[in-house]
Amino acid sequence: MSKVKINEEKIDKLAHLAVKRGVGLQKGQNLLITAPLESLPLVRKIAEHAYKEGAHIVTPLFTDSDITLSRFKYAPHESFDNSTDWLFKGMGEAFDTNTARMAIAGDDPMLLSEMDPEKVSRANKAMAKAYKPARERITEFKINWNIVSWPGKAWAKRVFPKLDTDEAVVKLADAIFDASRASVDDPVKAWDDHNEKLRIKTNWLNDQNFAALQYNGPNTNLRVGLADEHEWMGGASKAQNGIICNPNIPSEEVFTTPHAHKVDGTVVSTKPLSYQGTLIENIKVTFKDGKIIEASASKGEEVLHKVLKSDEGASRIGEVALVPHSSPISQSGIIFYNTLFDENAASHIALGQCYSKCFKGELDLSPEEISKRGGNSSMIHIDWMIGSNDIDVDGIDQNGNIVPVFRKGEWAK
Repeated sequence: MSKVKINEEKIDKLAHLAVKRGVGLQKGQNLLITAPLESLPLVRKIAEHAYKEGAHIVTPLFTDSDITLSRFKYAPHESFDNSTDWLFKGMGEAFDTNTARMAIAGDDPMLLSEMDPEKVSRANKAMAKAYKPARERITEFKINWNIVSWPGKAWAKRVFPKLDTDEAVVKLADAIFDASRASVDDPVKAWDDHNEKLRIKTNWLNDQNFAALQYNGPNTNLRVGLADEHEWMGGASKAQNGIICNPNIPSEEVFTTPHAHKVDGTVVSTKPLSYQGTLIENIKVTFKDGKIIEASASKGEEVLHKVLKSDEGASRIGEVALVPHSSPISQSGIIFYNTLFDENAASHIALGQCYSKCFKGELDLSPEEISKRGGNSSMIHIDWMIGSNDIDVDGIDQNGNIVPVFRKGEWAK
């Protein structure tokens, strides 16, 4: 039996926050939730608050780590080139009829670390292809969506290996609540205040209309050209269906779309990347004309190389994000081995698909127009951290003038 329990009041606060400000659920909307089975207490609370907000139908889809592992241990060889395309087509159809989407993160980030890497790679590729109908609606921001987290036991032990399981779960739960601003008296107001601070930063960056960003620091000399007509975003944003939501809870970033063919130089990772069960450490890549031409890692290099070969756009970047070193997640000193948290501890870039919402205007841009403006297209979108308190970032304006943006990992303005 469990010796300790997660704070039920904070579970309720996180659920209310996820519905009210996370997904921004509207009366009459349906809500689709994907979640690990362990997160059932949170999902139940989310459903309760969703129905109180006027949801018509809340549909949870659960996953289970043991069932996932059974596939990799016992399924036939040909299984790993297949995926549940029917499910993702259905999700796409649901999103096209204005169903909101929420995902609960909580599985062990290293779940597949001891499984056959070839099987993992094939399964990931099949999944990425099949997921396209759902992924496109999300990356194009056609619907309101949100991700929050739950402290799964295996994940908690990964983050706090010296604690027993119950203690680790409670400590991770507290870290999640703190990072999500669900520990305060009024999380909704806290997010309203936080969103306003992020809006001030995005407004300044949009007024500057930089042509590129220049990163300088230890082993890093990187120039990232920004897409034509790019727009900086952060915190609350309006989806194409007109609903304002906070896609990521927590979130400390402001982000935009880089130009897929105007990235040059070398950059190194400042935190480990946990990707589909593999920890990739000390990534170092060199870009030329937007494409990675050299890539290495002290751990997980083989997986990194496979990721970069996923498709034509996998070796280019689709997102650039600025996060101050003083962010609460960074200051916690915790490595979560979960991108949702770790990306909010440091500035980062993302390999692969761009967010088509990060362009000026309210247009529903076609893939051709996005590409014309410099946006990248890929079946993957993988964030990894390049920021620290040793990194300076300058903005290069349209006339070539240099404007300080970050100094020693903090906003210069």
